[in-house]
Amino acid sequence: MKIKKTILLLIIGIFLLNSAFFVSKSLAQTGSYGLNETAGEVGAFKSQTGANYDNFLQTKAGQIIGTVLSFVGVLFLILMIYAGILWMTAQGNDSQVTKARNLLINGIIGLIIVFAAYAITSFIGSEILQ
Repeated sequence: MKIKKTILLLIIGIFLLNSAFFVSKSLAQTGSYGLNETAGEVGAFKSQTGANYDNFLQTKAGQIIGTVLSFVGVLFLILMIYAGILWMTAQGNDSQVTKARNLLINGIIGLIIVFAAYAITSFIGSEILQ
Protein backbone atom coordinates (compact mmCIF):
# COMPACT_ATOMS: atom_id res chain seq x y z
CA MET A 1 0.00 0.00 0.00
CA LYS A 2 2.82 2.40 0.87
CA ILE A 3 4.56 1.64 -2.43
CA LYS A 4 1.39 2.48 -4.35
CA LYS A 5 1.10 5.83 -2.55
CA THR A 6 4.75 6.62 -3.23
CA ILE A 7 4.43 5.78 -6.92
CA LEU A 8 1.22 7.81 -7.23
CA LEU A 9 2.81 10.83 -5.55
CA LEU A 10 5.89 10.48 -7.75
CA ILE A 11 3.79 10.39 -10.92
CA ILE A 12 1.73 13.39 -9.82
CA GLY A 13 4.88 15.29 -8.85
CA ILE A 14 6.58 14.60 -12.17
CA PHE A 15 3.46 15.63 -14.07
CA LEU A 16 3.08 18.88 -12.14
CA LEU A 17 6.75 19.81 -12.38
CA ASN A 18 6.77 19.15 -16.12
CA SER A 19 3.61 21.15 -16.70
CA ALA A 20 4.99 24.10 -14.72
CA PHE A 21 8.23 23.92 -16.70
CA PHE A 22 6.44 24.05 -20.05
CA VAL A 23 4.12 26.86 -18.97
CA SER A 24 6.94 28.97 -17.60
CA LYS A 25 9.06 28.20 -20.68
CA SER A 26 6.30 29.39 -23.04
CA LEU A 27 5.70 32.51 -20.95
CA ALA A 28 9.42 33.25 -20.87
CA GLN A 29 9.65 32.90 -24.65
CA THR A 30 6.75 35.26 -25.27
CA GLY A 31 7.86 37.67 -22.57
CA SER A 32 4.25 38.22 -21.58
CA TYR A 33 4.83 39.21 -17.98
CA GLY A 34 3.70 42.75 -18.75
CA LEU A 35 7.00 44.45 -18.03
CA ASN A 36 7.59 45.41 -21.65
CA GLU A 37 4.30 47.24 -21.88
CA THR A 38 4.83 48.88 -18.50
CA ALA A 39 8.35 49.97 -19.37
CA GLY A 40 7.03 51.46 -22.62
CA GLU A 41 4.88 53.81 -20.53
CA VAL A 42 7.84 55.13 -18.52
CA GLY A 43 9.55 57.98 -20.32
CA ALA A 44 13.08 56.90 -19.37
CA PHE A 45 12.66 53.46 -20.94
CA LYS A 46 10.69 54.28 -24.11
CA SER A 47 13.83 54.11 -26.24
CA GLN A 48 14.74 50.69 -24.84
CA THR A 49 11.40 49.00 -25.51
CA GLY A 50 11.87 48.21 -29.16
CA ALA A 51 11.80 44.87 -30.92
CA ASN A 52 14.91 43.65 -29.09
CA TYR A 53 13.76 42.72 -25.58
CA ASP A 54 16.60 40.27 -24.90
CA ASN A 55 18.94 42.93 -23.52
CA PHE A 56 16.29 44.68 -21.52
CA LEU A 57 17.03 44.17 -17.81
CA GLN A 58 13.44 44.46 -16.63
CA THR A 59 12.31 41.81 -19.12
CA LYS A 60 14.89 39.34 -17.85
CA ALA A 61 14.01 40.12 -14.24
CA GLY A 62 10.32 39.59 -15.01
CA GLN A 63 11.05 36.28 -16.70
CA ILE A 64 13.08 35.06 -13.74
CA ILE A 65 10.48 36.20 -11.20
CA GLY A 66 7.67 34.63 -13.24
CA THR A 67 9.52 31.32 -13.47
CA VAL A 68 10.28 31.29 -9.74
CA LEU A 69 6.66 32.13 -8.87
CA SER A 70 5.44 29.35 -11.18
CA PHE A 71 7.73 26.91 -9.40
CA VAL A 72 6.56 28.13 -5.97
CA GLY A 73 2.94 27.65 -7.07
CA VAL A 74 3.65 24.09 -8.18
CA LEU A 75 5.43 23.34 -4.91
CA PHE A 76 2.46 24.75 -3.00
CA LEU A 77 0.05 22.58 -4.99
CA ILE A 78 2.14 19.45 -4.41
CA LEU A 79 2.33 20.24 -0.69
CA MET A 80 -1.43 20.74 -0.48
CA ILE A 81 -2.12 17.48 -2.32
CA TYR A 82 0.33 15.61 -0.10
CA ALA A 83 -1.19 17.08 3.07
CA GLY A 84 -4.70 16.25 1.84
CA ILE A 85 -3.77 12.67 1.06
CA LEU A 86 -2.03 12.39 4.41
CA TRP A 87 -5.13 13.67 6.19
CA MET A 88 -7.50 11.42 4.24
CA THR A 89 -5.43 8.32 4.93
CA ALA A 90 -4.95 9.08 8.65
CA GLN A 91 -7.67 6.60 9.68
CA GLY A 92 -8.08 8.18 13.09
CA ASN A 93 -4.36 8.55 13.79
CA ASP A 94 -4.19 11.90 15.59
CA SER A 95 -0.47 12.42 15.02
CA GLN A 96 -0.91 12.02 11.25
CA VAL A 97 -3.87 14.43 11.24
CA THR A 98 -1.83 16.95 13.22
CA LYS A 99 1.07 16.56 10.78
CA ALA A 100 -1.25 17.09 7.80
CA ARG A 101 -2.88 20.13 9.42
CA ASN A 102 0.53 21.64 10.18
CA LEU A 103 1.63 21.04 6.58
CA LEU A 104 -1.47 22.82 5.29
CA ILE A 105 -1.03 25.78 7.64
CA ASN A 106 2.71 26.11 6.98
CA GLY A 107 2.18 25.84 3.22
CA ILE A 108 -0.42 28.62 3.25
CA ILE A 109 1.79 30.81 5.45
CA GLY A 110 4.72 30.21 3.10
CA LEU A 111 2.63 31.14 0.05
CA ILE A 112 1.44 34.32 1.78
CA ILE A 113 5.04 35.25 2.62
CA VAL A 114 6.19 34.69 -0.97
CA PHE A 115 3.38 36.77 -2.46
CA ALA A 116 3.83 39.50 0.16
CA ALA A 117 7.54 39.65 -0.68
CA TYR A 118 6.67 39.91 -4.37
CA ALA A 119 4.11 42.65 -3.71
CA ILE A 120 6.53 44.64 -1.55
CA THR A 121 9.32 44.29 -4.11
CA SER A 122 6.98 45.30 -6.93
CA PHE A 123 5.77 48.32 -4.98
CA ILE A 124 9.29 49.45 -4.09
CA GLY A 125 10.44 48.93 -7.68
CA SER A 126 7.59 51.01 -9.08
CA GLU A 127 8.22 53.77 -6.55
CA ILE A 128 11.92 53.89 -7.40
CA LEU A 129 11.20 54.18 -11.13
CA GLN A 130 8.88 57.13 -10.56
